[in-house]
Amino acid sequence: MDVDTGIDDALALVYLLSRPQVQIRAITCTAGNVGARQVALNNLALLELCGRQGVEVALGAEVPLEIPLVTTEETHGPQGIGYAELPAPAQPISARHAVDVWVEEARAHPGELTGLITGPLTNFALALRREPELPRLLKGLVIMGGSFNYQGNTTPTAEWNVSVDPHAAKEVFAAYRGLPEDKLPLVCALESTERIEMRPEHLQSLAEAAGSGPELVLPEQPHGQPSASANPLVACLSDAIRFYMEFHRQYDQGYVAHMHDAFAACAAIGRTAVTTRLATVDVETSSPLLIGTTVADFRGLWGLPPNARIVATNDPGQCFDELISSVGALARGIGHR
Repeated sequence: MDVDTGIDDALALVYLLSRPQVQIRAITCTAGNVGARQVALNNLALLELCGRQGVEVALGAEVPLEIPLVTTEETHGPQGIGYAELPAPAQPISARHAVDVWVEEARAHPGELTGLITGPLTNFALALRREPELPRLLKGLVIMGGSFNYQGNTTPTAEWNVSVDPHAAKEVFAAYRGLPEDKLPLVCALESTERIEMRPEHLQSLAEAAGSGPELVLPEQPHGQPSASANPLVACLSDAIRFYMEFHRQYDQGYVAHMHDAFAACAAIGRTAVTTRLATVDVETSSPLLIGTTVADFRGLWGLPPNARIVATNDPGQCFDELISSVGALARGIGHR
């Protein structure tokens, strides 16, 4: 996982920890929603909350390749996890740099590892500069990012992860041009991820799945009202997601939270159904008006081979059933310790 945790990254991580067949080889951290070091601390704290110490968490790029860093604490909270407060982790940040992790792990396990990137693509772009064979060494790559024929969520045309480091995104997509279809990245863009709208009833269902009693996060409640759940994982996710719901309401999107990264995690391990379209993707890096815009050529008008499989359809209801049942089971185990 390469993340900028982040409320929806947090749910993605917890979800993958809840799946017994998934082994997280390492977590690499990039600046995005918050600074890279805070991202690393968030990941370590979440691992410990879920009883999974020992997973390597490595610090990566602290600034984009060419432009100044912009973070988004107004969206994800001062620490990146909304209103949630977690103890300082006992496990230290890895001595390895994120780029070393990407390159060394891919070389050591050729054809075995799936990469999941839910933040800016800076670390992966730097790793590609070190090891251009990464796309062939990995089993696959899943990217949450971009928007295609769909309004952006940062500028009218740009999605957040790409807009933070458009130059990195451009390098990553260029590296995949001409590869076999089964090696092309699966791209979960806004037109699919914004369909994954978490609502108050989903949090209530999560609490029920965890066996922790009712958990009501409602629009009429005061801003920042803390969770009353006795289950530490339910309380953490509830406090984080309440912040995210309040943010979306502030921007007239309703009392919902778009769980972009959790959907990408489900897709990465094949636990939610998707269809895809092949496309040649490029990223605008020069225009002040359009910087960060992802452009997809679905019809071969550029005369260039495809470099992406873009999610065309998905099933939000099934995705939430998967998330709630799996995370709920993990939370139930934590609550009974």
